[in-house]
Amino acid sequence: MYRIPLLLSLYAVLNTAWAQSTPPVSLPGYTEGAQVIRVARETEQVDSINGVIYAQWKGTRSVRQMQMSLLVPRTNDLKPAIVYFPGGGFTTAEHDKYIEMRMALAQAGFVVAAVEYRTVPSKFPAPLEDAKAAVRYLREHAGEYGIDASRIGALGDSAGGYVAQLLGTTNGEKRFDKGVFLDKSSDVQAVVTLYGLSDLSNIGAGFPPNIQAVHESPAVTEALLVNGPAFAGFAGASIQSVPERARDASPMGHLGGKKPPFLIFHGSADNHVSPVQSAQLYRGLISGGNKAEYILVEGAGHGELVWFQKPIIDRVVNWYRQTLGAPVRGKGQGADSNANL
Repeated sequence: MYRIPLLLSLYAVLNTAWAQSTPPVSLPGYTEGAQVIRVARETEQVDSINGVIYAQWKGTRSVRQMQMSLLVPRTNDLKPAIVYFPGGGFTTAEHDKYIEMRMALAQAGFVVAAVEYRTVPSKFPAPLEDAKAAVRYLREHAGEYGIDASRIGALGDSAGGYVAQLLGTTNGEKRFDKGVFLDKSSDVQAVVTLYGLSDLSNIGAGFPPNIQAVHESPAVTEALLVNGPAFAGFAGASIQSVPERARDASPMGHLGGKKPPFLIFHGSADNHVSPVQSAQLYRGLISGGNKAEYILVEGAGHGELVWFQKPIIDRVVNWYRQTLGAPVRGKGQGADSNANL
């Protein structure tokens, strides 16, 4: 019996709110029939800066320029930064992918740098040298983008997860720092890896024999990354034939000493990169007294749609906020006053 009065009261409240938001006829641009709304300012703008050259490598007759794309929140906050490395099976590094994850991080206040890195036929340590050069570039230009140089995290999926892992596990190993801005540190303070590779010698661990045979081939991409292609007097070599080199080219070969916090994801149904890769990395980090979390996503395959869903993205964003901290209000460089012109 209270339903009608309640509905009438709700109508009165809504009608009053609408009346209060209705502008006077003198509102600039108003004409009869115009629908006028008010929008609260709840989010910041994010600027996209593409084609940034963070390093260049000179050959005998060529120069290769390495690119990154930046997402920069338009605030005067001092912002943590995330360096993203894309997957691609060691054959491509299409760094403008995974926009869903990158934009979520940018909207949470992080500067996000998506980084191209060298792939096959370039050999290890080329991808790691690129990763470290990208971090040094961000520290060199931290003032331009409002980056807090003391808070930089790494992120990668698949082969990009391998690069992110290596970047974190080789903190302090100066032999991989090449190029410019060598006075800047290439260390990172947090690592997130999604279905990444931690040991190049057992990528197919637990898989059927026919898949194991692929990873024993001299032509498989991890073998090409470490040994290079067959050419002239070199017939090629499997990854298993060079255990010391494979170990040095793997995150599992660099677990000594203190490591940054890791958040590790893998799908239980991954048939490209064995879930053993993430499980062994987690065990190795924990046994060394390091902070690590391991999320096994039941039924998830390699690079499929599951990894683009909100629960995964939110988990990553929240972990970075907890691990690196939130942007510091008003401590960064202000936005260009002409940016919207």
